[in-house]
Amino acid sequence: MRPSQALICYLILLIPVSITLGFTQKNPSSPVLATSNFLLDDEKNTISVFSQSSEFVLSVHSTKLTTDFFSWDTTEIPRGSGTGFLWDNKGHVITNYHVIRGANKLSVTTKDGKTYRAEVVGGEPRKDIAVLLVKKLTGRQGFSQRISNSKALQVGQKVLAIGSPFGFEQTLTTGIISALNRTMPSLMPSVTIRNMVQTDASINPGNSGGPLLDSRGFLIGMNTAIISASGSSSGLGFAVPANTVKRIANQIVKYGQVIQPGLGFVPLRENYAWELKRRGYKIEGLMIEEVQTNSSASRAGLRGLRIRKGKPIPGDIITAVDGTKIKDYDDIYNLLAEKKVGQKVRVEFLRNGKKQSKQIPLQKIKTI
Repeated sequence: MRPSQALICYLILLIPVSITLGFTQKNPSSPVLATSNFLLDDEKNTISVFSQSSEFVLSVHSTKLTTDFFSWDTTEIPRGSGTGFLWDNKGHVITNYHVIRGANKLSVTTKDGKTYRAEVVGGEPRKDIAVLLVKKLTGRQGFSQRISNSKALQVGQKVLAIGSPFGFEQTLTTGIISALNRTMPSLMPSVTIRNMVQTDASINPGNSGGPLLDSRGFLIGMNTAIISASGSSSGLGFAVPANTVKRIANQIVKYGQVIQPGLGFVPLRENYAWELKRRGYKIEGLMIEEVQTNSSASRAGLRGLRIRKGKPIPGDIITAVDGTKIKDYDDIYNLLAEKKVGQKVRVEFLRNGKKQSKQIPLQKIKTI
């Protein structure tokens, strides 16, 4: 073959390659150019929220001391794990109370894999909220300045959950708000957690205590519970609303405990309630068993249960507070939790079947 013929053949073979390369450069669907420029706006938002928020999300590890029955040697064994999130620049971390309950030692692991010792500041089992202090994490502002008003949430709104399900740290799931104002049992008897946010974002064991965020990366709740026969996500996850988290966390940070407003009385116990009902008394409301000495209830003249000749005599029955109907202790606890110590409330009650009402100032009551 002459040199001129060889050159022509070479050019003919090169043309398809050039066409292919040119097409690859211009084809936007080519994997070679699958950059962030071709992500959907919703994908960009999800990536941005995770990038900005994940550094404030921590894995929480708890251990418990055990003593050998024969040798009396004490050892530490892992008790469980969950998630938490940085609250403020003082190193406070928020998590679920059930994550740290019963633990003798606590630690947290950050996004970059560093582990630090954590101390318990305080907690409120009735709302499943606990506050930890990690001194090594001071200086970085957490979610305390990025809180969404949970009363303004809407069903269908996009949400993002970050946590450590099954020990896999820094896991992101997304979904929507499925429902609002759900009520779930708390860790304490006779009290529920109200106004909870229901989401279909996957919440699994280990997600407990992690943040539930909106599309701005603002906190709208703390992931707390799932409903599942298998123990894993089935599209029914629940979060304590951000307003409740903020109120409880700020009190614990400031006082080391929750400042719960109340009236200063002991509600009727079940055994007395059963005896009164057996004798034909109708209890429609919350009956007072005992009025505490020097309490707001005592100064207002409220009366508790009395025993006469071995038989219980009914105390005052609270039927409403500030116009809201009261059926049991759960009702009055959750209603007064939103109010402040010193604030006056109108208490409606029955005494010997007759309706009465009084303005009574709220006092601080013991919650744990």
